[in-house]
Amino acid sequence: MLDMIVDFLKSTGFPELFSLDTPLFGIMLPGKLIMVTIACILIYMGIKKGFEPYLLLPIAFGMLLVNLPLGGLMSGPLGTEPGGLLYYLYQGTALGIYPPLIFLCIGASTDFGPLIANPKSLLLGAAAQIGIFITFLGALAMGFTPKEAASIGIIGGADGPTALYLTGKLSPGLLGAIAIAAYSYMALVPFIQPPIMKLLTTKKERETKMEQLREVSKTEKILFPVVVTIFTILLLPSAAALIGMLMFGNLLKESEQVPLLVNAIENGLMYAVSLFLGTTVGATATAENFLKPQTLQILILGLVAFSIGTASGVLLGKLMYVLTKGKVNPLIGAAGVSAVPMAARVVQKEGQKYNPSNFLLMHAMGPNVAGVIGSAVAAGLLLNFFG
Repeated sequence: MLDMIVDFLKSTGFPELFSLDTPLFGIMLPGKLIMVTIACILIYMGIKKGFEPYLLLPIAFGMLLVNLPLGGLMSGPLGTEPGGLLYYLYQGTALGIYPPLIFLCIGASTDFGPLIANPKSLLLGAAAQIGIFITFLGALAMGFTPKEAASIGIIGGADGPTALYLTGKLSPGLLGAIAIAAYSYMALVPFIQPPIMKLLTTKKERETKMEQLREVSKTEKILFPVVVTIFTILLLPSAAALIGMLMFGNLLKESEQVPLLVNAIENGLMYAVSLFLGTTVGATATAENFLKPQTLQILILGLVAFSIGTASGVLLGKLMYVLTKGKVNPLIGAAGVSAVPMAARVVQKEGQKYNPSNFLLMHAMGPNVAGVIGSAVAAGLLLNFFG
């Protein structure tokens, strides 16, 4: 009887969970146990702290599932044996299907009116992408390959689906680390951005009150996604999947002809695809993929990329403040990163701290939407160069 109990315990996952199987800095560590612990911490952050719970919870639980020994959820098919559940769901990530679908949902739920009303916002969105390319150079200097450096740099766009799309194409082995970095910093937007905004602007600049935006016609809103799609894809075909789905979703919204379809896209489809994307990306964060010195480097570079992107947008906003003789509040430049609409809300909150009568939300939505377009274009450029 005792032998049967011992044999049963050996057949469970407990021995493997505590086995020293992962080298880090020359020390053998219980990798699976560490990853399970990290997954539980992320679950806590998603539930207790509310850090991007719609994506952080699936990512964390996918990480938990794949690091529990013997489950085989990410195992590929072997002979006549089928693969694991998460292996098949992961194909939507590996083949670049889920991120464009997320962009379709974003387009269907986003108003491009503020950007159309103030086209100069495109410049602020473009400026915020500088962090991507500076970090790309920094990652190259640290020894990452060009494909890896491109995947790390895109974190600076503060656009999770874009980061995952590009990484899936260029560096699938980094998906877990980049997903956690990208979504962690998106969740920390309200904490990371305000100190940078305050450091780079004066009290007088932060108090600047902006005039109300002009009303945008329905015709303009319908033509915008069509024109942007044609021009951008002809100029940069590698951005077709992201830009095409973003603009298609927006066209459906602005047409006002398919309200039930739009409702299904921005609610049911958004949550379903986010669930599959997050869970399967988390499932790539195995101990051997995640517990490496380069993971810490990715986390640091991601923070640098995001900070530089925020700073670049604010600095261009300061230049616009000077050129317009005080008509542009530089804070709206911080919304050039494409964390929609969180970054715009942060701008609104910071602006009202210094001038309670200041309403910057719609002004900030212009750069915010431009940032979404800008990050997709930046991903297309990097994919064109290194894909």
